[in-house]
Amino acid sequence: MESIWSGQTDIPRFEPLKNNIKTDVLVIGGGIAGILCARLLKDAGVECVLVEADRVCSKITKNTTAKITIQHGLIYSKLLGRFGKQKTLMYLNANQAALQKFRELCKDIDCDFEEKDSFVYSLSDRFIIEKELSSLNTLDFKADFVSELPLPFSVAGAVRFKNQAQFNPIKFLSAVTDGLEIYEQTRVLEVSDDTAVTEHSKIEFKKAIVATHFPFINKHGSFFMKMYQHRSYVVALKNVPDVNGMYVDQAENGLSFRNYNGHLLLGGGGHRTGTSGGGWQGLTDFAKKYYPESEEVCRWATQDCMTLDGVAYIGNYSALTENIYVTTGFNKWGMTSSMVGAMILSDIIMEKKNPYCEMFSPSRTILRPQLAVNMAHYVADLLSFSQKRCPHLGCALKWNKFEHSWDCPCHGSRFTQDGNLIDNPATGDIK
Repeated sequence: MESIWSGQTDIPRFEPLKNNIKTDVLVIGGGIAGILCARLLKDAGVECVLVEADRVCSKITKNTTAKITIQHGLIYSKLLGRFGKQKTLMYLNANQAALQKFRELCKDIDCDFEEKDSFVYSLSDRFIIEKELSSLNTLDFKADFVSELPLPFSVAGAVRFKNQAQFNPIKFLSAVTDGLEIYEQTRVLEVSDDTAVTEHSKIEFKKAIVATHFPFINKHGSFFMKMYQHRSYVVALKNVPDVNGMYVDQAENGLSFRNYNGHLLLGGGGHRTGTSGGGWQGLTDFAKKYYPESEEVCRWATQDCMTLDGVAYIGNYSALTENIYVTTGFNKWGMTSSMVGAMILSDIIMEKKNPYCEMFSPSRTILRPQLAVNMAHYVADLLSFSQKRCPHLGCALKWNKFEHSWDCPCHGSRFTQDGNLIDNPATGDIK
């Protein structure tokens, strides 16, 4: 179950850390979020060390569909209602800056970078498409209404953002890691104000960034209340027409489309991790019906951290952790969000003023309807009977019959059939 990116490029290997060291900045987590943080800091002349529990890019990053776009669903009408115009502009401008930074970095990297238009469509609700366009007009951002798409079904309408991008993330990150001080197979077990403890060493730091997808320090930040994880599925098909763009349904259970190297990446089937969902079956049924000549090349799954209000958490891990920062909660839009995180945190660490900090602050209000949903799941699963319990916070694990794994409905940790850790926030195997 490897993604389309697997095996195309070998990311360099790095040795485990076996000795105690000191550094100005410690980055914990070797996915795209952590690597970009380390890259921007290194390029700015800041001493930086990155540690990864497994291999870099071996978890969520290798399973992205790699759309570099500021169009995050029908987000802008929602943000205007929740935050008002000023903060919504912060979100828009931060992501535009991230997209531009990708353009600059990719000029000198062979990573199949392509500019493509991005579309969010609705199958039946023209009103919500028009509402998003009206919201974008309020923000003085140019977007287009489109009534027909090169997809095998009709739509009520779509919002088009021109000149967005897509790429091969592993080719990109293989180049970006060059020159960075990275240690693999180095799991951080505990973090204090200035020291991280791993299985075989200690790392003293002045500043630390937690970029571990789902934050693993439970005594600060309350991320176990503020986020859950959402699982989704992708199949790569050949013998399928090029759709010449990036497309996603505004509906939670809708489909997404983009091409890569002669293949169509068809995504969907999403559900909260640890609960039942569509999986790959709906994708294969769709392919058989609408692309009868297609052939499946590979399939994979991924999961995303979902926040209470649709905005990433980037900044101080909590009000009590002055020297520890976090970048997480990308709500299915990890490419631009990870770059926004790297740009904000590198500025903070270098004591530069960043105009977008307030919008992404992890300390903003948690009084959102999703909080009640998260807490209801947490309480219900704590009280559920199961011989398999998650070592993160003790929730009852559910058996995933499609992927043959034990999954946590509370916070998304996943384990093999034998109890070995696959995905965090748990930091160890099932005992």
